[in-house]
Amino acid sequence: MDRRSLIGLSKPAARKTSGGGGSASANSYVRFPTVTATIIRPTGQRGVFSVETGVDVADAALRARAEQSGPRLRAAYAEVCQQTARVLLPGAPPDIDALARQLQAATDRVLGRAGARLLLGTVMIA
Repeated sequence: MDRRSLIGLSKPAARKTSGGGGSASANSYVRFPTVTATIIRPTGQRGVFSVETGVDVADAALRARAEQSGPRLRAAYAEVCQQTARVLLPGAPPDIDALARQLQAATDRVLGRAGARLLLGTVMIA
């Protein structure tokens, strides 16, 4: 369940973003549910590796394709996260740069062309 939907924060505002030097409209952002994978903690117990993802797509046609390809994108992201979690040593932090490159490559592969910019939210090991 998305906790943000309970307090009315699940839909992005339809105004321009004001920070970070970006001029992308909030309408160009497509958010996906959190992707999780199982990891082994330093104690030997299982833990959870979670990644929040979204894509920023300025092109309306490609954005519609990204929204329609949501299940395929989530599956590709889950596969990348599972591969990352599988090779992660217990207690070691994930390589966020490598993860972002792999997720961007998966985005481009699923959508069939470049043009959608992957955005990472929280990357967490619990």
